[in-house]
Amino acid sequence: MTDHSSPSISNHAKQTNNDKQTTLNTDLNTAPKIAIIGAGLTGLLTATLLERAFIKRQNKPLNNASMLHVTIFEKSRSVGRLATRYRTDSRTNQNWQWAFGAQFFTAKSDSFSQFIQPWLNTGLLQPWCAEVVNLTPANNTDQSPNIQKKEQWDTTHARYISTPKMTSWGRALADELQHTTINFKTRVAPLSQTQTESRQDNTNKTELFDEVGNSLGWFDWVICTVPNGQAVELMADSGFTEHAKITEPKMQACYTLMLGWDNVEMLPKTLINQAGPVWDVAYVSHSILDRIFVEHQKPARDELLPSITIHARNDWLEEHVDDDIEIIKAQLLAAAQRALHWSADTAPSKIDCHRWRYAATVMDTKNKQACDPLGVLLDQTHQWIVSGDWCGQGNIESCYQMAKDTVQAISKVEWIK
Repeated sequence: MTDHSSPSISNHAKQTNNDKQTTLNTDLNTAPKIAIIGAGLTGLLTATLLERAFIKRQNKPLNNASMLHVTIFEKSRSVGRLATRYRTDSRTNQNWQWAFGAQFFTAKSDSFSQFIQPWLNTGLLQPWCAEVVNLTPANNTDQSPNIQKKEQWDTTHARYISTPKMTSWGRALADELQHTTINFKTRVAPLSQTQTESRQDNTNKTELFDEVGNSLGWFDWVICTVPNGQAVELMADSGFTEHAKITEPKMQACYTLMLGWDNVEMLPKTLINQAGPVWDVAYVSHSILDRIFVEHQKPARDELLPSITIHARNDWLEEHVDDDIEIIKAQLLAAAQRALHWSADTAPSKIDCHRWRYAATVMDTKNKQACDPLGVLLDQTHQWIVSGDWCGQGNIESCYQMAKDTVQAISKVEWIK
Protein backbone atom coordinates (compact mmCIF):
# COMPACT_ATOMS: atom_id res chain seq x y z
CA MET A 1 0.00 0.00 0.00
CA THR A 2 1.52 3.32 -1.07
CA ASP A 3 0.72 6.77 0.36
CA HIS A 4 0.91 9.62 -2.15
CA SER A 5 1.60 13.24 -1.29
CA SER A 6 1.42 16.26 -3.54
CA PRO A 7 4.66 17.41 -5.22
CA SER A 8 5.94 20.98 -5.11
CA ILE A 9 4.59 23.19 -7.84
CA SER A 10 6.60 25.61 -9.97
CA ASN A 11 4.30 28.38 -11.09
CA HIS A 12 5.20 29.94 -14.44
CA ALA A 13 2.49 28.42 -16.64
CA LYS A 14 0.34 29.93 -19.35
CA GLN A 15 -2.15 32.66 -18.32
CA THR A 16 -5.78 32.06 -19.31
CA ASN A 17 -9.14 33.80 -19.15
CA ASN A 18 -9.20 37.56 -18.53
CA ASP A 19 -11.26 38.45 -15.44
CA LYS A 20 -13.87 41.02 -16.44
CA GLN A 21 -14.81 41.86 -12.86
CA THR A 22 -11.65 43.33 -11.31
CA THR A 23 -8.95 45.77 -12.42
CA LEU A 24 -5.74 46.43 -10.48
CA ASN A 25 -5.13 50.19 -10.69
CA THR A 26 -1.36 50.25 -10.24
CA ASP A 27 1.44 52.33 -11.70
CA LEU A 28 2.52 50.86 -15.03
CA ASN A 29 6.19 51.46 -14.27
CA THR A 30 6.30 49.76 -10.88
CA ALA A 31 4.30 46.79 -9.65
CA PRO A 32 3.70 45.93 -6.01
CA LYS A 33 5.55 42.98 -4.51
CA ILE A 34 2.92 40.92 -2.73
CA ALA A 35 3.13 38.09 -0.17
CA ILE A 36 0.23 35.71 0.39
CA ILE A 37 0.27 33.49 3.47
CA GLY A 38 -1.55 30.24 2.74
CA ALA A 39 -1.94 28.24 -0.50
CA GLY A 40 -5.54 27.23 0.08
CA LEU A 41 -8.18 28.24 -2.45
CA THR A 42 -8.41 31.81 -1.13
CA GLY A 43 -4.66 32.25 -1.58
CA LEU A 44 -4.61 30.68 -5.04
CA LEU A 45 -7.65 32.63 -6.24
CA THR A 46 -6.18 35.87 -4.87
CA ALA A 47 -2.97 35.29 -6.82
CA THR A 48 -4.99 34.42 -9.94
CA LEU A 49 -7.10 37.58 -9.79
CA LEU A 50 -4.08 39.77 -8.97
CA GLU A 51 -2.29 38.52 -12.08
CA ARG A 52 -5.32 38.96 -14.30
CA ALA A 53 -6.04 42.43 -12.96
CA PHE A 54 -2.47 43.60 -13.40
CA ILE A 55 -2.26 42.26 -16.95
CA LYS A 56 -5.58 43.92 -17.77
CA ARG A 57 -4.34 47.23 -16.34
CA GLN A 58 -1.13 46.98 -18.34
CA ASN A 59 -3.02 46.12 -21.54
CA LYS A 60 0.28 44.80 -22.87
CA PRO A 61 2.76 42.01 -22.06
CA LEU A 62 4.60 42.50 -18.79
CA ASN A 63 8.21 43.69 -18.98
CA ASN A 64 11.01 43.38 -16.47
CA ALA A 65 10.56 46.93 -15.17
CA SER A 66 6.90 46.48 -14.35
CA MET A 67 6.74 42.79 -13.51
CA LEU A 68 4.19 41.83 -10.90
CA HIS A 69 5.58 39.31 -8.44
CA VAL A 70 3.47 37.38 -5.96
CA THR A 71 4.93 34.93 -3.44
CA ILE A 72 2.72 32.41 -1.64
CA PHE A 73 4.04 30.87 1.57
CA GLU A 74 2.46 27.53 2.50
CA LYS A 75 3.36 25.61 5.65
CA SER A 76 2.29 22.22 4.24
CA ARG A 77 3.59 20.37 1.19
CA SER A 78 0.71 21.02 -1.21
CA VAL A 79 -2.12 23.35 -2.14
CA GLY A 80 -5.11 22.84 0.09
CA ARG A 81 -8.84 23.18 0.87
CA LEU A 82 -10.16 20.71 -1.72
CA ALA A 83 -8.16 17.95 -0.06
CA THR A 84 -7.83 14.42 -1.43
CA ARG A 85 -6.27 11.38 0.17
CA TYR A 86 -5.57 8.23 -1.77
CA ARG A 87 -3.90 4.88 -1.38
CA THR A 88 -2.71 2.43 -4.02
CA ASP A 89 -3.25 -1.32 -3.97
CA SER A 90 0.22 -2.69 -4.69
CA ARG A 91 -1.25 -5.83 -6.27
CA THR A 92 -3.58 -4.18 -8.79
CA ASN A 93 -2.15 -0.64 -8.92
CA GLN A 94 -5.72 0.66 -8.44
CA ASN A 95 -6.49 3.47 -6.02
CA TRP A 96 -8.79 4.12 -3.14
CA GLN A 97 -9.60 7.84 -3.01
CA TRP A 98 -11.35 10.10 -0.50
CA ALA A 99 -12.30 13.78 -0.73
CA PHE A 100 -11.71 14.43 2.95
CA GLY A 101 -12.08 18.21 2.69
CA ALA A 102 -14.97 19.83 0.85
CA GLN A 103 -17.08 17.26 -1.02
CA PHE A 104 -18.46 19.74 -3.55
CA PHE A 105 -19.15 23.42 -4.04
CA THR A 106 -21.85 25.63 -5.56
CA ALA A 107 -21.74 28.77 -7.72
CA LYS A 108 -24.64 31.08 -6.91
CA SER A 109 -23.32 34.42 -8.19
CA ASP A 110 -22.96 35.27 -11.87
CA SER A 111 -19.37 36.38 -11.29
CA PHE A 112 -18.26 33.06 -9.81
CA SER A 113 -20.25 31.09 -12.38
CA GLN A 114 -18.43 32.94 -15.16
CA PHE A 115 -15.09 32.43 -13.43
CA ILE A 116 -15.38 28.62 -13.26
CA GLN A 117 -16.83 28.24 -16.77
CA PRO A 118 -13.47 27.52 -18.51
CA TRP A 119 -12.86 24.54 -16.22
CA LEU A 120 -16.42 23.31 -16.78
CA ASN A 121 -15.72 23.50 -20.52
CA THR A 122 -12.62 21.29 -20.16
CA GLY A 123 -14.36 18.83 -17.81
CA LEU A 124 -11.95 19.46 -14.93
CA LEU A 125 -15.00 20.71 -13.01
CA GLN A 126 -18.22 18.74 -13.40
CA PRO A 127 -21.69 18.83 -11.85
CA TRP A 128 -22.43 15.95 -9.50
CA CYS A 129 -26.02 14.78 -10.02
CA ALA A 130 -26.03 12.59 -6.95
CA GLU A 131 -28.90 10.39 -5.80
CA VAL A 132 -29.51 11.41 -2.18
CA VAL A 133 -31.23 9.38 0.54
CA ASN A 134 -32.11 9.61 4.20
CA LEU A 135 -30.59 6.74 6.20
CA THR A 136 -31.57 5.67 9.69
CA PRO A 137 -29.45 2.90 11.30
CA ALA A 138 -31.41 0.00 12.76
CA ASN A 139 -31.52 -0.41 16.53
CA ASN A 140 -31.06 -4.15 16.11
CA THR A 141 -27.74 -5.23 14.58
CA ASP A 142 -29.55 -8.03 12.77
CA GLN A 143 -31.64 -5.57 10.79
CA SER A 144 -30.69 -3.41 7.81
CA PRO A 145 -30.89 0.40 8.02
CA ASN A 146 -33.97 2.22 6.83
CA ILE A 147 -33.14 4.01 3.55
CA GLN A 148 -35.60 6.42 1.95
CA LYS A 149 -35.05 8.42 -1.23
CA LYS A 150 -34.64 12.14 -0.55
CA GLU A 151 -33.78 13.89 -3.85
CA GLN A 152 -31.50 13.99 -6.85
CA TRP A 153 -29.13 16.89 -7.27
CA ASP A 154 -29.51 18.54 -10.67
CA THR A 155 -27.60 20.93 -12.92
CA THR A 156 -29.95 23.85 -12.24
CA HIS A 157 -28.68 24.13 -8.67
CA ALA A 158 -25.47 22.28 -9.39
CA ARG A 159 -23.00 20.86 -6.90
CA TYR A 160 -19.61 20.85 -8.60
CA ILE A 161 -16.67 18.52 -8.06
CA SER A 162 -13.14 18.59 -9.42
CA THR A 163 -11.88 15.66 -11.51
CA PRO A 164 -10.16 13.29 -11.36
CA LYS A 165 -9.50 14.42 -7.75
CA MET A 166 -10.80 17.31 -5.66
CA THR A 167 -7.24 18.64 -5.51
CA SER A 168 -7.07 18.85 -9.32
CA TRP A 169 -8.63 22.31 -9.54
CA GLY A 170 -6.27 23.78 -6.95
CA ARG A 171 -3.31 22.35 -8.81
CA ALA A 172 -4.66 23.69 -12.10
CA LEU A 173 -4.98 27.16 -10.58
CA ALA A 174 -1.40 26.93 -9.31
CA ASP A 175 -0.06 25.69 -12.65
CA GLU A 176 -1.68 28.56 -14.56
CA LEU A 177 -0.04 31.27 -12.46
CA GLN A 178 2.61 33.13 -14.47
CA HIS A 179 4.12 35.53 -11.97
CA THR A 180 3.63 33.71 -8.69
CA THR A 181 6.04 31.53 -6.73
CA ILE A 182 4.73 29.06 -4.15
CA ASN A 183 7.11 28.19 -1.33
CA PHE A 184 5.92 24.98 0.34
CA LYS A 185 6.94 23.81 3.80
CA THR A 186 7.48 27.44 4.80
CA ARG A 187 5.91 28.60 8.06
CA VAL A 188 5.75 32.38 8.35
CA ALA A 189 6.54 33.80 11.80
CA PRO A 190 4.01 36.08 13.54
CA LEU A 191 4.06 39.57 12.09
CA SER A 192 5.03 40.96 15.49
CA GLN A 193 8.52 39.81 14.49
CA THR A 194 8.47 41.69 11.19
CA GLN A 195 10.34 44.82 10.29
CA THR A 196 8.73 47.71 8.46
CA GLU A 197 10.32 50.37 6.30
CA SER A 198 8.65 53.74 5.69
CA ARG A 199 8.61 55.11 2.16
CA GLN A 200 8.30 58.66 0.85
CA ASP A 201 4.62 58.08 0.06
CA ASN A 202 3.89 57.35 3.76
CA THR A 203 3.34 53.64 3.19
CA ASN A 204 5.38 50.76 4.54
CA LYS A 205 7.21 47.74 3.27
CA THR A 206 7.15 44.64 5.46
CA GLU A 207 9.93 42.11 5.92
CA LEU A 208 8.66 38.62 6.67
CA PHE A 209 10.56 35.88 8.48
CA ASP A 210 10.16 32.13 8.78
CA GLU A 211 9.78 30.36 12.10
CA VAL A 212 13.56 30.10 12.65
CA GLY A 213 14.25 33.74 11.87
CA ASN A 214 15.34 33.59 8.24
CA SER A 215 14.24 36.55 6.13
CA LEU A 216 11.62 35.74 3.49
CA GLY A 217 11.95 39.13 1.82
CA TRP A 218 10.44 42.61 1.77
CA PHE A 219 6.88 43.11 0.50
CA ASP A 220 4.61 46.03 -0.35
CA TRP A 221 1.52 44.03 0.62
CA VAL A 222 1.01 41.06 2.94
CA ILE A 223 -2.21 39.07 2.56
CA CYS A 224 -3.02 36.46 5.22
CA THR A 225 -5.50 33.81 4.00
CA VAL A 226 -5.19 31.17 6.75
CA PRO A 227 -8.07 30.10 9.07
CA ASN A 228 -8.91 32.73 11.66
CA GLY A 229 -7.52 30.69 14.55
CA GLN A 230 -4.13 30.79 12.84
CA ALA A 231 -4.59 34.40 11.68
CA VAL A 232 -5.01 35.51 15.31
CA GLU A 233 -1.61 34.04 16.13
CA LEU A 234 0.07 35.49 13.04
CA MET A 235 -1.25 39.01 13.68
CA ALA A 236 -0.96 39.03 17.49
CA ASP A 237 0.97 42.06 18.86
CA SER A 238 1.64 43.21 15.30
CA GLY A 239 -0.37 46.41 15.51
CA PHE A 240 -2.87 45.14 12.92
CA THR A 241 -5.71 47.63 13.22
CA GLU A 242 -8.51 45.08 12.65
CA HIS A 243 -7.13 42.37 14.95
CA ALA A 244 -10.17 42.26 17.25
CA LYS A 245 -12.47 41.38 14.35
CA ILE A 246 -10.53 38.23 13.42
CA THR A 247 -12.10 36.25 16.26
CA GLU A 248 -15.70 37.29 15.45
CA PRO A 249 -16.47 34.38 13.07
CA LYS A 250 -16.63 31.06 14.90
CA MET A 251 -14.87 28.15 13.23
CA GLN A 252 -16.08 24.58 13.55
CA ALA A 253 -13.99 21.43 13.50
CA CYS A 254 -14.73 18.29 11.48
CA TYR A 255 -13.94 14.59 11.76
CA THR A 256 -13.77 12.58 8.54
CA LEU A 257 -13.78 8.77 8.44
CA MET A 258 -12.42 7.14 5.26
CA LEU A 259 -13.24 3.53 4.37
CA GLY A 260 -12.12 1.31 1.50
CA TRP A 261 -12.97 -2.18 0.21
CA ASP A 262 -10.85 -4.41 -2.02
CA ASN A 263 -13.58 -4.86 -4.65
CA VAL A 264 -17.26 -4.19 -5.25
CA GLU A 265 -18.21 -7.81 -4.48
CA MET A 266 -17.01 -7.33 -0.87
CA LEU A 267 -19.27 -4.32 -0.19
CA PRO A 268 -22.13 -4.71 2.27
CA LYS A 269 -25.59 -4.91 0.70
CA THR A 270 -26.37 -1.38 1.86
CA LEU A 271 -23.68 -0.07 -0.50
CA ILE A 272 -24.47 -2.24 -3.51
CA ASN A 273 -28.10 -1.13 -3.39
CA GLN A 274 -29.58 -4.51 -2.51
CA ALA A 275 -31.11 -3.09 0.66
CA GLY A 276 -32.95 -0.12 -0.83
CA PRO A 277 -32.75 2.59 -3.52
CA VAL A 278 -29.61 3.46 -5.48
CA TRP A 279 -27.74 6.25 -3.69
CA ASP A 280 -24.56 8.34 -3.74
CA VAL A 281 -25.07 10.51 -0.65
CA ALA A 282 -26.84 9.60 2.59
CA TYR A 283 -28.03 11.99 5.28
CA VAL A 284 -27.80 9.98 8.51
CA SER A 285 -30.20 10.42 11.44
CA HIS A 286 -30.11 9.06 15.01
CA SER A 287 -26.33 8.67 14.82
CA ILE A 288 -23.10 10.52 15.53
CA LEU A 289 -22.63 10.46 11.75
CA ASP A 290 -23.91 13.28 9.57
CA ARG A 291 -23.40 12.33 5.91
CA ILE A 292 -21.98 9.43 3.88
CA PHE A 293 -20.47 9.93 0.40
CA VAL A 294 -19.83 7.16 -2.12
CA GLU A 295 -16.60 8.29 -3.81
CA HIS A 296 -16.31 5.66 -6.54
CA GLN A 297 -19.71 6.58 -8.00
CA LYS A 298 -18.82 10.23 -8.60
CA PRO A 299 -18.21 11.48 -12.17
CA ALA A 300 -14.80 10.46 -13.58
CA ARG A 301 -14.13 8.07 -10.67
CA ASP A 302 -14.86 4.79 -12.50
CA GLU A 303 -11.33 3.47 -12.01
CA LEU A 304 -11.42 3.71 -8.22
CA LEU A 305 -11.66 0.85 -5.76
CA PRO A 306 -14.74 1.15 -3.50
CA SER A 307 -14.19 4.23 -1.31
CA ILE A 308 -16.52 5.82 1.23
CA THR A 309 -16.12 9.17 3.04
CA ILE A 310 -18.13 9.88 6.20
CA HIS A 311 -18.51 13.15 8.12
CA ALA A 312 -19.34 13.24 11.83
CA ARG A 313 -22.25 15.27 13.18
CA ASN A 314 -21.32 18.85 14.11
CA ASP A 315 -22.74 18.97 17.63
CA TRP A 316 -21.07 15.67 18.56
CA LEU A 317 -17.66 16.60 17.18
CA GLU A 318 -17.61 19.92 19.05
CA GLU A 319 -17.82 17.95 22.29
CA HIS A 320 -14.99 15.66 21.23
CA VAL A 321 -12.70 17.92 19.21
CA ASP A 322 -9.72 17.35 21.53
CA ASP A 323 -10.25 13.63 22.14
CA ASP A 324 -7.60 11.10 21.14
CA ILE A 325 -7.92 10.49 17.40
CA GLU A 326 -7.75 6.69 17.78
CA ILE A 327 -10.68 6.74 20.21
CA ILE A 328 -12.62 8.95 17.80
CA LYS A 329 -11.84 6.62 14.90
CA ALA A 330 -13.15 3.63 16.86
CA GLN A 331 -16.38 5.44 17.75
CA LEU A 332 -16.97 6.58 14.18
CA LEU A 333 -16.20 3.12 12.85
CA ALA A 334 -18.75 1.54 15.20
CA ALA A 335 -21.36 4.08 14.07
CA ALA A 336 -20.49 3.42 10.42
CA GLN A 337 -20.90 -0.32 10.91
CA ARG A 338 -24.42 0.24 12.26
CA ALA A 339 -25.27 2.60 9.40
CA LEU A 340 -23.86 0.46 6.58
CA HIS A 341 -24.58 -2.87 8.26
CA TRP A 342 -21.48 -4.82 7.31
CA SER A 343 -20.53 -8.22 8.64
CA ALA A 344 -17.10 -9.72 9.23
CA ASP A 345 -17.04 -10.82 5.58
CA THR A 346 -17.97 -7.39 4.23
CA ALA A 347 -15.98 -5.16 6.59
CA PRO A 348 -13.74 -2.45 5.05
CA SER A 349 -10.09 -3.32 4.52
CA LYS A 350 -8.89 0.31 4.62
CA ILE A 351 -9.74 2.61 7.52
CA ASP A 352 -8.44 6.13 8.19
CA CYS A 353 -9.58 9.19 10.12
CA HIS A 354 -8.74 12.88 9.85
CA ARG A 355 -9.49 15.84 12.11
CA TRP A 356 -9.90 19.35 10.70
CA ARG A 357 -9.73 21.96 13.45
CA TYR A 358 -10.87 24.78 11.17
CA ALA A 359 -13.34 23.20 8.76
CA ALA A 360 -16.30 25.55 8.51
CA THR A 361 -17.61 28.95 9.57
CA VAL A 362 -20.54 28.77 11.98
CA MET A 363 -23.29 31.23 11.09
CA ASP A 364 -25.64 32.34 13.89
CA THR A 365 -28.94 32.25 11.99
CA LYS A 366 -30.83 33.68 14.99
CA ASN A 367 -28.68 36.83 15.01
CA LYS A 368 -29.05 38.74 11.73
CA GLN A 369 -26.08 41.00 12.45
CA ALA A 370 -23.89 37.99 13.19
CA CYS A 371 -24.93 36.48 9.86
CA ASP A 372 -23.56 39.42 7.90
CA PRO A 373 -20.22 38.49 6.30
CA LEU A 374 -17.21 40.06 7.96
CA GLY A 375 -15.48 40.88 4.68
CA VAL A 376 -11.74 41.26 4.18
CA LEU A 377 -9.90 43.10 6.95
CA LEU A 378 -7.63 45.90 5.69
CA ASP A 379 -4.88 47.74 7.56
CA GLN A 380 -4.12 50.44 5.02
CA THR A 381 -1.15 51.91 6.89
CA HIS A 382 0.77 48.63 7.06
CA GLN A 383 -0.76 47.41 3.78
CA TRP A 384 -1.78 44.16 5.42
CA ILE A 385 -4.97 42.25 4.58
CA VAL A 386 -6.53 39.34 6.45
CA SER A 387 -8.88 37.28 4.29
CA GLY A 388 -10.34 33.81 3.89
CA ASP A 389 -13.61 32.00 3.28
CA TRP A 390 -14.38 32.55 6.98
CA CYS A 391 -14.65 36.29 6.21
CA GLY A 392 -17.66 35.37 4.05
CA GLN A 393 -20.08 32.45 4.24
CA GLY A 394 -17.38 29.84 4.85
CA ASN A 395 -17.79 28.07 1.49
CA ILE A 396 -15.76 27.74 -1.72
CA GLU A 397 -17.55 30.63 -3.40
CA SER A 398 -16.54 32.81 -0.45
CA CYS A 399 -12.89 32.02 -1.27
CA TYR A 400 -13.47 33.64 -4.67
CA GLN A 401 -15.43 36.58 -3.30
CA MET A 402 -12.81 37.37 -0.64
CA ALA A 403 -10.05 37.10 -3.27
CA LYS A 404 -11.97 39.51 -5.49
CA ASP A 405 -12.51 41.94 -2.60
CA THR A 406 -8.82 41.76 -1.71
CA VAL A 407 -7.78 42.73 -5.24
CA GLN A 408 -10.25 45.61 -5.20
CA ALA A 409 -8.87 46.85 -1.86
CA ILE A 410 -5.32 46.83 -3.21
CA SER A 411 -6.47 48.47 -6.44
CA LYS A 412 -8.03 51.36 -4.56
CA VAL A 413 -4.92 52.08 -2.49
CA GLU A 414 -2.51 51.72 -5.40
CA TRP A 415 -4.68 54.09 -7.45
CA ILE A 416 -4.61 56.70 -4.68
CA LYS A 417 -0.84 56.50 -4.62
